Amino acid sequence: MDRNGTAPLLGPRLGWYGDDFTGATDTLAALAMAGRRALLFLDRPDARRLASAGPLDAVGIAGASRTMAPEAMTAELEPVGRFFAELGVRVMHYKCCSTFDSAPHVGSLGAAVRALRASFANPFLPVVGGQPNIGRYCLFSTLFAAAGTGGTVHRIDRHPTMRVHPVTPMTEADLRLHLAAQGLEGMAALHYPDYDGAIDATLDRLLASEPPAVLLDIGRVPDLAVAGRLIWTHALKAPLLAVGPSSVAQALTAHWDAEAASPAFADTPLAPADGPVFVMAGSLSPVTRRQIDSAPSFDRVQADAARLCGDPAYTETLLAQVTATLRAGRHTLVWTAPADAATADTGRAADVAAATANFVAAVLRAVPLRRVGIAGGDTSSMAVRALGCWGLSYRTALAPGVTVSRTHGDDPATDGIELMLKGGQMGPDDLFERLLGT
Repeated sequence: MDRNGTAPLLGPRLGWYGDDFTGATDTLAALAMAGRRALLFLDRPDARRLASAGPLDAVGIAGASRTMAPEAMTAELEPVGRFFAELGVRVMHYKCCSTFDSAPHVGSLGAAVRALRASFANPFLPVVGGQPNIGRYCLFSTLFAAAGTGGTVHRIDRHPTMRVHPVTPMTEADLRLHLAAQGLEGMAALHYPDYDGAIDATLDRLLASEPPAVLLDIGRVPDLAVAGRLIWTHALKAPLLAVGPSSVAQALTAHWDAEAASPAFADTPLAPADGPVFVMAGSLSPVTRRQIDSAPSFDRVQADAARLCGDPAYTETLLAQVTATLRAGRHTLVWTAPADAATADTGRAADVAAATANFVAAVLRAVPLRRVGIAGGDTSSMAVRALGCWGLSYRTALAPGVTVSRTHGDDPATDGIELMLKGGQMGPDDLFERLLGT
């Protein structure tokens, strides 16, 4: 027994499900950089696949629930909850976007909680707001986010990109109200001034009223260890569900590191690319547009998003152009965002993401590549599934929130690729140049 009177854990402590692939790889990076053995699967792994992975501290599943309606989310997540409960994890982390962009009709965090709660019935359901290392802060339940890496911090409902997000615009900054609209009415909250007092007693008082969830402020890095201790203390009593960005994993590892010496971690930067690098940018974000404009080492090709969706002849012509450039050994960047993002046909966002993903898969079938980048959360999720891989492990981080993973697949053509996935808001202007290696 350990000092908490609990039997030692023989399997992974943590399971996480990413509601898109870019976010799932950010959690993978957070765990790996804290010295934890973690592997991200693209679907629920069977016993054989798990055994082949060896001992793991954390197991992840990369999903795409942020694009789903509530009924589809239920069908997707109920088996995930059962899988992690049977695996014996103490914390099941539903990894959502750090900006909490979601809505009652798509990517609903309330629907995710309802689907997973049956497998993790601990009365404490923490929602961790904020992730300081990528410029996300939650103070008095109000969410703030930087506009790009190191950019100006805005209240989320005044953020220049998130307030006009084409699918899930953020019109409410108080996460309690935002999530109440998705079925989590009556949430409690622990605000950062409570962290300096008798926080355990305060939490016990809040839980006495049986709230559907408890929102935890995260405004600075030291807040993470406080949140992590609360989560882990309650998880040792009964396995629990936690919701939030990668700060959930950061909070837990911060607490675990305070409890015992953590293993040393040495990140290995990317070597110069051995062959051409292909980047597909399917994001409408102004951050991604600046990164495209700051990538002089690439041949940059603007694709017509509408024709990519419905014109096979155009797609074949574009594919021939891109593969010819790559075969000639030139780094190539294809992007689907229009010059003026405000004129984008947002109603076809899902169709564009699917067509873009299929285009990436077609490029990789035609040209053997060892380093690839994909920008755009929905595009990333669909593209990685189209590649036919079964898992991702951590390779390195190019910037906070931007992970390069190593693909694992049964097909040699898609096994061992160094794959960068990034959301629209992530990374500095020179990100695509960084992908080429030092």
